[in-house]
Amino acid sequence: MVEVTLQNTFIGHQNPIYTLAIDEQNGLLYSAGNDKGIVEWDLNTLKFKRVLCAVPSSVYNLCYIIERDLLVATLRSGGILVIRKSEPELIAKLTIDKGAAFVVKAILSKNELIAIDEYGKAYVWSLNNFELLYSFQVINTTVRSLALDENKHILAAGDKNGFIHLWDIRDYHKLTSEQVHTQSVTSLAFVDGYLISGGRDAKMFKTSVPYLSKVAEITPHMFTVYGIIPLNNSLIATVSRDKTLKIWDTDFKLLKNLSRDKGIDSHHLSINSIAYIEKQQLICTAGDDKMVKIWKVVF
Repeated sequence: MVEVTLQNTFIGHQNPIYTLAIDEQNGLLYSAGNDKGIVEWDLNTLKFKRVLCAVPSSVYNLCYIIERDLLVATLRSGGILVIRKSEPELIAKLTIDKGAAFVVKAILSKNELIAIDEYGKAYVWSLNNFELLYSFQVINTTVRSLALDENKHILAAGDKNGFIHLWDIRDYHKLTSEQVHTQSVTSLAFVDGYLISGGRDAKMFKTSVPYLSKVAEITPHMFTVYGIIPLNNSLIATVSRDKTLKIWDTDFKLLKNLSRDKGIDSHHLSINSIAYIEKQQLICTAGDDKMVKIWKVVF
């Protein structure tokens, strides 16, 4: 049995929200999107805390690195900002050759930060001094989703043609590439030893690692699956352009459907991002309706 109840709705953004990040240790949530600012919310009081900082353009992706108190933001204009969150203070402004990066991840076992631009080029910086260590072409098209399993040393990326690519992070050699979806891969998550992917084709697949053979598949939503997060080793949550938040077990059995069609005060436009704070068992969702919703999950 899974129970999910809406705790609060955060308002204040003036434009669609694209990305969320969690500081679990301090119970803080960060949201950003088409506004020119990153907002900090307090999940202990369920209230607005502050506008952390202004940004020069829309933010595509946020990545919080708890071990270093750093918030990384990829910008539509192409830059990547590294912000010391507690001050706040701009620590570094990273550059890429052209276009923007939709994805960024910290690889703590190597003290590295990796981003992939919209032309498929990867950039790896040192987390110690943010020196660019190396850059290399990984694929020839846009990457929209990224997931990391540090224990197995595997980085997964999903591209706009439906392919999933796996690399060994120890030296970034490619392990495999397979076309899993018929359209763009928009979400990825490692869960209980498998890789779960969602796409613009409204499909969700469970695949083996590192061979990417399909173990299970389902059409979980009516439209694009924009987010997949593990809640524990046996449950996942998904969000979609169809305005719904759903809870599943890892065999893809639907446990909860949270939507306005079910009489629940959910989002009324596309849900673009999802985050989970395990300590408080709170799911955070945000989207085109400019709202952040906080859900309590009990299982």
